[in-house]
Amino acid sequence: MAPRWKGKDSEAKALADPMSKIVLELQSSLMQSDAHALLSGCSALLEVEAEQTDLLNRACLGRPIVTAEKDKQWFQLGMEEAFYLSHSLKCLRIVGEDNCPINNEEMWQYMNSKKGTFPLFYKAYSHLRERNWVVRSGSQYGVDFVAYRHHPSLVHAEYAVLVLSEGDDDANGRLRVWSDFHCTIRLCGSVAKTLLVLNISKNGQGTVSPSCLEHYAVEERTIMRWNPEQCREDQTIVENVIK
Repeated sequence: MAPRWKGKDSEAKALADPMSKIVLELQSSLMQSDAHALLSGCSALLEVEAEQTDLLNRACLGRPIVTAEKDKQWFQLGMEEAFYLSHSLKCLRIVGEDNCPINNEEMWQYMNSKKGTFPLFYKAYSHLRERNWVVRSGSQYGVDFVAYRHHPSLVHAEYAVLVLSEGDDDANGRLRVWSDFHCTIRLCGSVAKTLLVLNISKNGQGTVSPSCLEHYAVEERTIMRWNPEQCREDQTIVENVIK
């Protein structure tokens, strides 16, 4: 399915300002300011400057929080987003409520305790982010994530993403029966998205520490409904034969 741009100039804007460049600028800015985020529940709260507010919005990371403080801007980062900035990009420090730093090992254990599927979901999230896809929650479409080619203001999401895994620790128990399979495909088709299944294999590794991520493997599969109208003989050939 081809990308559906939201305006005639949207594709040109995306090409002129690639997501990889935006993320690099954000990484540099956060590192220079020694940014840190407060771990709170299932998210992390990040106080940012005006430049970083713009970069976070352009990179589509986190969500701005409206506060009464006019001179400060706060962003709420999801667990995958916070760990990606801290562990993968190494541009964000995480602190606890006592303002003491939390290292990646401690944060990994904390997030794993809050969300048992975190290791698998984070592997899927980082797999797409490292390939310059913008990844957002897919709950409104009944999937785990949705993936955009660029910022959602420029283009519609192309993929509805489900995270699966092998064995008894299946990430979310989806697509085990044909009824779920069929409903998911129909839903994706109705919102003009391709179903992307990311099957995570642990390769015998556990979830003890973030180092296990290096051994995880990701298998990508796109699944679409068979449309008989698109699979018939070329209409022009048929018309020529009739003539």
